Amino acid sequence: MFNLSNKTILITGATGYLGREIAHGLSRMGATIHINSRTIDECIELVEDIKSSGFKAIPASFDVTVDEEVKTYANSIDQLDVLINNSYSGVGGTILSSESDDYINSYNSSVVASASLIKALEPKLSEAAMHNGYASIINIASMYGMVSPDARIYDTEEVASPPFYGAAKAALIQLTKYAACEFAKKNIRVNCISPGPFPSVKAQTELPNMINHIVSKVPMGRIGMPSELIGPIAFLASDASSFVTGINIPVDGGWTSW
Repeated sequence: MFNLSNKTILITGATGYLGREIAHGLSRMGATIHINSRTIDECIELVEDIKSSGFKAIPASFDVTVDEEVKTYANSIDQLDVLINNSYSGVGGTILSSESDDYINSYNSSVVASASLIKALEPKLSEAAMHNGYASIINIASMYGMVSPDARIYDTEEVASPPFYGAAKAALIQLTKYAACEFAKKNIRVNCISPGPFPSVKAQTELPNMINHIVSKVPMGRIGMPSELIGPIAFLASDASSFVTGINIPVDGGWTSW
């Protein structure tokens, strides 16, 4: 039921902290992973890492915010069963410290890029759905698309979760619902994952006080490990979720349940 053998999956932003773990996890389940990043060297490094473990991956280096590059990728592939929109670009900040361009760049890299990819790759996903009974789109949002961050947990404004990040992720959750309704008749399921506290290794090492504050906000009493995203994503990518579309699954240790 959770078998992804013979499935082809594109993961955008695949070379980041969470994307790498998702790529490794889904490759271990039998899928061929298309590794996307704007940096070809990073794509190749991750592809080789996956291949060295005996699994399948292909570099797919292009800028998801450039329509022509997205279309070129779409025209270059023969098969796509699952699209995972995981791209994001932004920095920390507050409403007072943020500039207009921060909001524009955040929205473009998260929402506009996802919509562009969905539009360009819909023919391939529709073809997969005709052959296999379904195709899947999984958008990676955030718990901060659902709730506001507690500014007291951050050591400085520079590391605070910025308003343009949460606003973009909230829009991505809503885009998921629109796309789910539009593509349901084609058996393309569209769902969302909202990760909670998954601070980077660097943050865990350099900002222990902040991490302690974050942990105090989590009902389960700890931060998340990137590997804990694989199960929910595999569920949505496989036919185990064949009658599931339009939902958002928080993976946050209970953060949004307070």
